[in-house]
Amino acid sequence: MPIYISRGRFTTQTVKDLLAKPENREEALSKLFKSVGGRLIGWYLTFGPHDWLVIAEFPDDKAAASAILAAAAGGSLSEIETTVAMTAEDAKATFGAAGKAATAFRKKGARS
Repeated sequence: MPIYISRGRFTTQTVKDLLAKPENREEALSKLFKSVGGRLIGWYLTFGPHDWLVIAEFPDDKAAASAILAAAAGGSLSEIETTVAMTAEDAKATFGAAGKAATAFRKKGARS
C-alpha cells in the first residue's frame, strides 16, 4: 500500500484543550484510518513549522484524502500538507519507467 506523510498545525484552541486535558490521539487516528482501509504507522509531535507528523498507509489517494479530510473537519487542525512517499523498490521502478518515457519525449526546441 502507498505510504502517506501528513504534517500540520494544531489550532490555538486545540493546544489550550490539550494542555488542560492531554490525550494520546493515536487510537483515534488508527480507528479513523482503518475505517477507510488504511493503517497508522506513526504519529509524532514535532518542533518547527509543523506541530505534528503522521505516517500512514492507504490503499489509494481517495482513501488517504477521505481520512485527512475527516480529521480536518473536526476543526482542531490547520495547514495540513500530505506527501506520498515511495519505498526504495517503488522509486527504482519509477525511475526505470521515467527513463523509458524520457527517451520518447521531445525536448523543447528539438526537431523530430
